[in-house]
Amino acid sequence: MASIKERKVETISMHYKSRTASPEILALQSLNLRLELSSNEKQYLANLQKGLEGEKRFDKITENLLEDCYIINDLLLQINNTTFQIDSTIISSKGIHLFEIKNYEGDYYYQDERIYTMNHKEISNPINQIRRNETLFQQLLQKYGWENKTITSSVVFINPEFTLYQASFTLPFIFPTQIQRYLKGMDHHSSKLNKFQKQLAEKLTSLHINMSPFSKLPPYEYKELQKGIFCEVCNSFEVAEAGTNVLCKECGHEEAFEKVVLRNVEELKILFPNEKITTPLLYDWCRIIASKKRIRKILEKHYKLIGNNRWSYFE
Repeated sequence: MASIKERKVETISMHYKSRTASPEILALQSLNLRLELSSNEKQYLANLQKGLEGEKRFDKITENLLEDCYIINDLLLQINNTTFQIDSTIISSKGIHLFEIKNYEGDYYYQDERIYTMNHKEISNPINQIRRNETLFQQLLQKYGWENKTITSSVVFINPEFTLYQASFTLPFIFPTQIQRYLKGMDHHSSKLNKFQKQLAEKLTSLHINMSPFSKLPPYEYKELQKGIFCEVCNSFEVAEAGTNVLCKECGHEEAFEKVVLRNVEELKILFPNEKITTPLLYDWCRIIASKKRIRKILEKHYKLIGNNRWSYFE
């Protein structure tokens, strides 16, 4: 689940919403270990992970270059029953900047408003996506009384190994060698923020939807999944209790026992969001833990106990 953080410095460069791996990525990563994914599902996961890597690379650049602005990463919004996603939203004194981040790699060419690989295979043109996002975003602002804001939409090609031939300079594309100059220009022309921009950042963050309707998870059931604890480093299930730690027999990595339990609670929440977290469930899920009492003690420390009978659970 995406967390919300505020970072305060002398100049205002504040992440109202930090970027984390989506529930879809986390679920697919878990399923890839506990239930063998098909080749297509593995490729889909790889594409999602590559996209996240590109977005995080862009985040690092904005953190280092931008000062007087509010940065909201990975917004999932809805207007008139239509859901849309914006990779990065930056609010400055001059307006609102919407960025679609693409981590494409290799050589492509632009022709007749379409993008092709050098093997003449067409890929989706992100211009269509940013135009749709901008229209929906403007409707959202109008709904909440924030109309007449200047909105700029751009596609950022973040991968330094990307080249797009025959692209007109008038297209809203920012290429790898242009990113830093573009952001520095944004920062140079911005002045101090006021309360209205802060209120807008707070409102957009509050409207973020956690669960995406675009998720493409394969069907699965609890009984189908491999039970046990896997190593957080090498993903091996060959682990064992070792005092206050859990030891991986494959790579030798040790992880605090309490952290392991909490990690598996969060994994269960991702895979089975409607399932109540109980001591017996976690005991069955982890398998290698000998004591239910030890599990319950950790759950009582970090979660709220609901009920006090055999049907009690934690949340």
